[in-house]
Amino acid sequence: MSKSVRNKNNAGQYKELLGRYLFPQKGTLLTLTILLFASIGLQLVNPQIIRYFIDQAGQQGAMQPLINAALLFIGFALVQQLVSVAATYFSENLGWTTTNKLRVDLAAHCLSLDMSFHKNHTSGSLIERVDGDVNALANFFSSMIIHLVGNLLLMAGIIVLLFRENWLIGVGMALFVVFAVYLIQWIRKFAVPVWSKWRQANAEFYGFIGEHLEGTEDIRANGAVSFVMERFYTMLRKMLPLRIKAFLGFCAMWNTSIFVFALGNAMAFAISAYLWHAGKISIGTVYLIFFYTELLAKPIEKIRTQMEDLQKADASISRIRELFAIESNIRDGKGAPLPQGPLGVEFNDVTFSYDGDQATLEKLSFSLKPGEVLGLLGRTGSGKSTLARLLLRFYDPQQGTISLSGTNIRDCTLTELRKHVALVTQNIEIMQGTIRDNLTFFDNGIADETIIEVLSELGLGAWFDALPEGLDTMLASGGGSLSAGEAQLLAFARVFLTKPGLVIMDEASSRLDPLTEQRMEKAVSKLLDARSCIMIAHRLATVQRADHILILEHGKVIESGRREELAANPNSRFSHLLATGLEEVLA
Repeated sequence: MSKSVRNKNNAGQYKELLGRYLFPQKGTLLTLTILLFASIGLQLVNPQIIRYFIDQAGQQGAMQPLINAALLFIGFALVQQLVSVAATYFSENLGWTTTNKLRVDLAAHCLSLDMSFHKNHTSGSLIERVDGDVNALANFFSSMIIHLVGNLLLMAGIIVLLFRENWLIGVGMALFVVFAVYLIQWIRKFAVPVWSKWRQANAEFYGFIGEHLEGTEDIRANGAVSFVMERFYTMLRKMLPLRIKAFLGFCAMWNTSIFVFALGNAMAFAISAYLWHAGKISIGTVYLIFFYTELLAKPIEKIRTQMEDLQKADASISRIRELFAIESNIRDGKGAPLPQGPLGVEFNDVTFSYDGDQATLEKLSFSLKPGEVLGLLGRTGSGKSTLARLLLRFYDPQQGTISLSGTNIRDCTLTELRKHVALVTQNIEIMQGTIRDNLTFFDNGIADETIIEVLSELGLGAWFDALPEGLDTMLASGGGSLSAGEAQLLAFARVFLTKPGLVIMDEASSRLDPLTEQRMEKAVSKLLDARSCIMIAHRLATVQRADHILILEHGKVIESGRREELAANPNSRFSHLLATGLEEVLA
């Protein structure tokens, strides 16, 4: 890619992000711009006051003009500080607002992507994208564009005033500024690719950390600590050279700015000495030139810092755009509605593979009438849980169709589909939040009375009454304060509250002790009243309420029929399972 095309692409990236997140904050931007111009004006005026003070003092005249100049200088300095504080406040507020909007959009985009994306990206790497890369854009959004323009205007104002004093000093300082900005920009282009690699290495590192900290228990239990630490050190060794190169790029820009400032001061000293010796400027003007030369260092230094922020922003913006560019393989349908009440289920020649090679489900066909219960049996890896994921469109099959009450699920929106289909698994996700939030997922339309009634029906009434703050009781992330049975019962409560037409129970009672499971029988019976259900099970007791039995092996149906008929047929596979023990045969 040519340099001009690359620069055009970068400009397009900046324009898109600024137009989407920064420019809508018009009021704050206008206020910040006014404060910026006020600050520039104050910085340019104060040296003129000092020049006047020095020249008046040299003439040994009356004291009153000196006192007036001193008071005026102090007043302007105080106003400049107040303007600076106000500008900082609005700048930080602007950065916080815009980056939060970007974080929200990134998080929502990640949640909208299909499960194949999440299987290929660790949670740690996504956190680094959503938070780390966005943090690198904080200065870009909050102040960089406005301050970059402001510093350029400040430099232009200083050059104009220096030309006003003498054309020679004006030309000298103008050449100095052009040389300084060009040199810094030239060095910057070598550092951008390194920062991009550094951000990518950071994402991989945090993904690794997040993944293995989450699995600390298994790592220790299996004696894998040494292996994990070896990988940890390997990643650190990979990151160190990238960090060194990125830091060297920073040092190059910093040292360049010091060298440039030294040249600028030397030039100002030489030109001022010549003009003063020729009698063309006063001693106050000499001070003015030095003051403006020192003041020039400030915007150049700021521009250098902003160039560093920009090189970080370049890398982060590219990675953010790459993430936004990833499209989900699962697309919303045209919006076909699903009927209320129990849903019929039909699989028609469904074939699905996770890797596109070996089929997990192969030409699977079956149907379930509305209100009936299907018991789904099979060995581990036979495709039972995959069937549940397809019904919720976590994945789409490569061949065949899946319908609910005659409606192809690809024609439904994902929201509509998942409002009518509920999944209860043995792995329960408990969020950091109140019991109310964990049960309703922040749906304020569900009344507290309804929640309490559901908890009582599930046999959690006594547990709820013992809670110190009722529904406002906080639960720890992961459900550390709950027993396995309590967490499972809360998952059932979620299903009660959403009122779906189809419930999929993926070994949902496997974590419950026999006593708790018996207490749930009545609640489950009520849950399945006027609802269809697919029960994925390893226990005989779980499928005793099923109307139909479907047995899978290697993704194919090896037996299907009504439960009573299969149980009564001594030659059926299901009858054999009942005779020998379901748990033993399917283990």
